[in-house]
Amino acid sequence: MSANVDIPGTTVAQRIAQALPRLTRSHRKVADYVLEHPLQVATLPIDELAALAGVSIATANRFARALDFDGYATFRAELIRGFELRGAPVECMGGKLECPTNVSEMFAAALDESCRNIEATRQMLDYAACEAAVERLGKARSIYIAGFGASAWLAGLLQHELDSSCRDVRLLPGISGVGHAASSLMHAGSQDVFICLAFPRYPTDAVALSQIARELGCGVVALTDRPTSPVAPLADVVLYCQTKTGYRTHCETSVLAVVEALARAVALRTPDMLRFSSRQQQSMLPWVHSEQGLPQTDAARPITNAVATKADANKRKSSRPTSSRSSSSAKADKRPTGSSFHSP
Repeated sequence: MSANVDIPGTTVAQRIAQALPRLTRSHRKVADYVLEHPLQVATLPIDELAALAGVSIATANRFARALDFDGYATFRAELIRGFELRGAPVECMGGKLECPTNVSEMFAAALDESCRNIEATRQMLDYAACEAAVERLGKARSIYIAGFGASAWLAGLLQHELDSSCRDVRLLPGISGVGHAASSLMHAGSQDVFICLAFPRYPTDAVALSQIARELGCGVVALTDRPTSPVAPLADVVLYCQTKTGYRTHCETSVLAVVEALARAVALRTPDMLRFSSRQQQSMLPWVHSEQGLPQTDAARPITNAVATKADANKRKSSRPTSSRSSSSAKADKRPTGSSFHSP
C-alpha cells in the first residue's frame, strides 16, 4: 500500500484504514477500540482511552500523531465532526418530513432522486476503470464478493449475475459470519479478484477484508461513492457511484445500475456466452411452469406421468363398489323421497 495521503475531509476511520499497514501493535489496539466505540471515544479524555485500550497515555497520543493529527485534541475533534456529518442525512430527512406532502409527491421525489444519482454516476464513470474491472474479472480464477448492510443484497445480486459467465464466484460472508469469510479469503492469490461494495457508513469489516485481499496479492475492485472512502486506497480498480439522498445514509439505485452494467459487460467478453446461455436455459426448463408455452423436456415427463398414473389409480379405486350393501344403499339414495318436498 502506498504511503498515507492526508486528504482534506478524511474521517478518522478512513485515516486508520490508510495508516493500518504502518501502525505498531499497540497503535492497532487503540485503532480497534476507536473503530468499535467511536461515539464513546469522542467523549473520552486521553487517559481514559489509554486505560480502556490497555496502552499508555504516550502511546495513545502517538497513535493520534500516526494518523497525521497534531495531537489527541485534534483527533477527538475529528471524531465529533464525523458524527455531525453522519447525522446530516437524518436531520435532512427530519426537515423534509416536517413539510406536508402526499404519497404521490413522495414517490415522484424518490424516483427523481434515483434518476439524478444514476445520471451523475454515468457522467463521472471512468470507462478506463470499467475496462480494467471487466478484464480482471474475465481472467480471474476465483471471484470473491463482499458487502454489508444494504450492500449485502447488491453483492448477492452481483454474485448471481456473474455466476453465469465466470468460472468460480463466491459471496462473502456466508451464514458463518465475517470470521469464516476472512478464512475463505485466505485461499485467494494473485490469480483471483476480490470485489468490495462499501458505502456510508463504511463497515469496518469491508475495510478489513479489502486489506486482507490486498496483502494476499489478490486484485481488489471496489464499488464505493468517493475517493475518500476507506476502501478506495486499498483497491486496484475503483468504480464510483453517486448515492446522495435526503432520506437515508445513501441511495442504492445507482449502485444497482453499476452492478448490472458490470455483469453485462463481463458476459459480453465471455467466449461462447450465447451457447452457454442456451444450455443454461435448457437445464432450467424442468423447473419452469409448462403453461408458459415452453416445451417440456424428457426430464420433466417421468414426473408428470407418475403423477397422472397415481391420480388415475385413485380415481378407479374410488369408483369401484366396496360391497353389495353399499351398492344397494347407493340405489336407495337415488329414489325420490316424498317426505322431503310437499306434493301439490
